[in-house]
Amino acid sequence: MRFPAATVVLLGSLFATALAEKAIHDSSSDGGKAQTLHAKPLRISRAAHLARAAVTDHGKTTSPSNLWSTYDSVLSTAKYIDLTHTIEPDMPIWRGFGNITFSPAVNKLTGKPFTYAEDMFVATAYQLTTDQMGTQLDAPAHFNPYFASSDEIPATFALRKLVVINVSDKVAKNSSYAMTVADVLEWEAEHGQIPRRSVVFVRSDWSRKWPHVDTDVFPQVLLETVKFLHLERDILFHGHEPLDTDMSPDFASEAWLLGHGYAQAEGVTNLHLLPPVGCLLSTGFPKFLGGVGSYVRYVAVCEPHWPHGVQPGTTPEAPLPEYANALDWGKQGGHRDRI
Repeated sequence: MRFPAATVVLLGSLFATALAEKAIHDSSSDGGKAQTLHAKPLRISRAAHLARAAVTDHGKTTSPSNLWSTYDSVLSTAKYIDLTHTIEPDMPIWRGFGNITFSPAVNKLTGKPFTYAEDMFVATAYQLTTDQMGTQLDAPAHFNPYFASSDEIPATFALRKLVVINVSDKVAKNSSYAMTVADVLEWEAEHGQIPRRSVVFVRSDWSRKWPHVDTDVFPQVLLETVKFLHLERDILFHGHEPLDTDMSPDFASEAWLLGHGYAQAEGVTNLHLLPPVGCLLSTGFPKFLGGVGSYVRYVAVCEPHWPHGVQPGTTPEAPLPEYANALDWGKQGGHRDRI
């Protein structure tokens, strides 16, 4: 019997998936012992991983009109709030990394910068000293080479429920306050248990002083707290406003998170504009091959009645706005600006 080509591809993908799932089952038979930092975790070939990710449930299809109607009835009038710092020269950065610089991109054929007059367009060259700066998503490979790099983080991170836990009042009294499990339980007593596979952002208001922030003394998240969020509440990832998770010399919280295959968000902002529950989080990031961090655009999608944010259609989108001043290279700022 000969099968259609599509059937052969599907059967091959299902077989690869079955092997991968068997590997997962076999790896979990050790009693659930935690991986040590840099220890080799479950071995799944890249091909098997991609095959499993590509398999869809052919028994359950969703008509595109269902999603489109959801957009029309909910998302088209929702409020969108940017939670992202603009990447710019001289922005706050961890003390061990070098500064970043912007410059006009140069035409390699002429050795001269591209110009509107000569080339019809301009471009920018970025000297980025690290993929760990600004608003970011830490890939586990940042601390453990056997876990996912930035380009291996699945597309399913794109949209999740967003929880915001506010500890800003405690940070106001103690600039290095570390969020505890008790803070989480206090939040849950008021709002209910944190949804499984949601994203949890920790509001400290540290970012409200950006760029005049202290990158050495900042609000933290205790190791026991990140363990609780992942092991007891099964969240997708957590995020915080500072550029690091904690101030311990061995990066205790961050080392445990990334060393065990969990991603985390850093450098988020505008959390004071969000409610504690009810919003979604949109996550978009580039796919640098083998990257261990990603510059991210986080956008909260909140209810239409929420007082903050912007609704689709209430600001110029297509075409985008034309400004009174042209974008030009600033001699002082080291970047293009509207002078």
